[in-house]
Amino acid sequence: MGTAPSGIARVVAAALAVAFLCAGATGCGDADGEPAAREATLVLDFVPGPVHAGIYRAMAAGYYEDEGIDLEVIEPTSTADTLKLIDAGEAELGVADGLDVAGQIDAGRDAQAVMAIAQEPLGGVITQARSGFRSPADLEGRTVGVTGVPSDDAILDTVLAAAGADPDAVDRVTIGFNGVQSLEAGKIDGFTGFVPADGVQADVDGYPTRSFGPRRWGGLTYPGLVVFSTRSEIAGDPGLVDGFVAATTRGYEDVLADPATGADALLEANPAIDPEFARESLDAHLPYLTAGERPFGSLAPVSIAQMSDFMVDAGLIDAPIPPRRYADFSFAGGGDG
Repeated sequence: MGTAPSGIARVVAAALAVAFLCAGATGCGDADGEPAAREATLVLDFVPGPVHAGIYRAMAAGYYEDEGIDLEVIEPTSTADTLKLIDAGEAELGVADGLDVAGQIDAGRDAQAVMAIAQEPLGGVITQARSGFRSPADLEGRTVGVTGVPSDDAILDTVLAAAGADPDAVDRVTIGFNGVQSLEAGKIDGFTGFVPADGVQADVDGYPTRSFGPRRWGGLTYPGLVVFSTRSEIAGDPGLVDGFVAATTRGYEDVLADPATGADALLEANPAIDPEFARESLDAHLPYLTAGERPFGSLAPVSIAQMSDFMVDAGLIDAPIPPRRYADFSFAGGGDG
């Protein structure tokens, strides 16, 4: 028979057993017995801005911690990087234009939306108010700047056609993401950009704008900005996604009830942002964030179907995407209309 282990040996064996158990679990408790937070990364669609105020509010208020999530928010070097990082499994969640997520799915990627941040397209055609344009049709024979992204041309075509204008009668120039600067310099008569961001930036700079959005001029109401992941990530850790959506929803509900809480949280985390722009742009974003009688973040199948049809007609995707392939409705609600 072997000898009984010494006291020191028993302590070492117990420690090794605990270490082994922790390695196989999502995390062991901290010194106070609380479960360890699940680390997760969210990649924004662009640099931090007012549209992200609800996320920063949720971070400042500790809502992610309440859900057991240690969230890191990073900005991409380019919009395409967000799509690549999520697809490669290098980050759990991302923020992207609703059209971009559809493009990923059409390309055979595993992307899937889990909640909407903006309920309608943020993009539109932005002009200077002093130009006196009353309708997109007034842009016939004028110069309009586009970024070079195909969806920009689709939005421009939709807005022009809805006004009875000939899309081919507009002189398009590719200007990248320099729309505000080009408009203020008088190099173009209008440009495609994010109305509550680029339009407000020009307003703050002293160049009042008039914008033409695809909801009024074209009737498009698809989700303009969504949070997405991959189906494999969602299936592997649905609790993370559910907790993230719950915390983010609380953050945006705070912002909708009191926009100052969102602006303060955004500026605290990103002091380089101009406070005047942050507050005015956030106010301009608020109508885009509401979902009517549905909860914040809801994804509506009818809107997704409309987006899919629009993209097929514009040649942006090859075939319609079923709403339940585009989005997982079990987190932020929706799925019934």
